[in-house]
Amino acid sequence: MENDRAKFKNDFKKRLYEFVLRLVALIDALPKGMITEVMGKQLLRSGTSILANYIEAQSASSKKDFINFFTHSLKSANESKVWLALLRDTNKGEKKGLDRALDELSEIAKIPASSILTMKGKK
Repeated sequence: MENDRAKFKNDFKKRLYEFVLRLVALIDALPKGMITEVMGKQLLRSGTSILANYIEAQSASSKKDFINFFTHSLKSANESKVWLALLRDTNKGEKKGLDRALDELSEIAKIPASSILTMKGKK
């Protein structure tokens, strides 16, 4: 039976993966145009990087390496928030979907942020 920590990690990885799948669909549904193409590509890069760096952290070779991957994941989450907010505030996408993505991303970003503080002994 999985212990609580392993279950949390597995559940978070699934949550993050599902978020990225929804993000890809949201980007794919953006109206066509130069602005949405550029912002969409940036969002796709930063949004998928959240998951990729989280996964990379799981096989980190040291605590420093682990913290580094989590830091990159958090930075990518913060960048993604900017692109989502810009798309929303320029009316370049469906506001409700963009707001939902921002809310979910804000919750998701708390996990690596908290983990980084814990690992650095600041929590």
